[in-house]
Amino acid sequence: MVGNGAGPGDIPYRVLGRTGERVSAIGLGGWHLALPYVGARLAERIVHRALDEGINFLDNSWDYNGGESEKRMGKALRGGYRERAFLMTKIDGRSRRESTRQLDESLRRLRTDRIDLVQHHEIIRFDDPHRIFDRDGANAALVEARKVGKLRFIGFTGHKDPRIHLHMLEVAREHGFRFDTVQMPLNVMDAHYRSFEKVVLPELVRQRIGVLGMKPIANGIILRSRTVTAVQCLQYALNLSTSVVITGCDSMKVLEQALDTARSFRPLSKVAVRALLAKTRKAAGEGRYEPFKTSSLFDSTAEHPQWLGEEPERLQRLMPV
Repeated sequence: MVGNGAGPGDIPYRVLGRTGERVSAIGLGGWHLALPYVGARLAERIVHRALDEGINFLDNSWDYNGGESEKRMGKALRGGYRERAFLMTKIDGRSRRESTRQLDESLRRLRTDRIDLVQHHEIIRFDDPHRIFDRDGANAALVEARKVGKLRFIGFTGHKDPRIHLHMLEVAREHGFRFDTVQMPLNVMDAHYRSFEKVVLPELVRQRIGVLGMKPIANGIILRSRTVTAVQCLQYALNLSTSVVITGCDSMKVLEQALDTARSFRPLSKVAVRALLAKTRKAAGEGRYEPFKTSSLFDSTAEHPQWLGEEPERLQRLMPV
């Protein structure tokens, strides 16, 4: 586990891989900020309270709630709040043209001229890495955007299979590129099934790539197993070698729970970890409480393949006329 002292509000801060950036151990998820039952004023209150209390890592994505999540976050970051945030968003485009379009739209929605971290979203297919690293692929667009100051760091995310993450890292290495961050599910269920913790996490630590843990509670799905509490879920994820654990907050109550858990966090003993894993082992079988691994229900780019953009031109030329 990486530690680097406390930040504002006694929230623990950690180093983001080899970037040298200090980020809050808990990050605020962007998807929840524009759910149908979360009003715009509440979303703004959540962002402001998080930043005021020391959470500086803000998560978002170009496709969250049709762009409304980015719009609400951009509005909330006015009045000096932008300077206090480490701002991250994600793009779905696989081609240079589509990813450039999405990035520019994200910049407008977020009301900023530079995003701290932009990540390739939903690396959930084995063909995604080669499309992204094609000479006219999305990574070329992000590298160019970094050169002109539109973003600072580049990462990728995915929730399907740890082997796809390893493949993405391998393809990046073949192209002489190393990511700054990687985002993946890290929770008490993942430890037992198709585990990112066991397969990918050690490689990220070895390469000093910033680890962004997501789905610590899986939008409440893990709680339906009746094996662990929300606080235990957050504690387990915080206990791993994460730079940030991103959690969604759809109410002030949920945000305060995340803040309290971060402030009071102390490394778990091996006995405590074994106890949590023993309680969740049976329930975790076959990915029962991680449907993002075992179904397409969480795959927004599967539902909207047009977001990926065009296939590489060199492959199109191979198709029969």
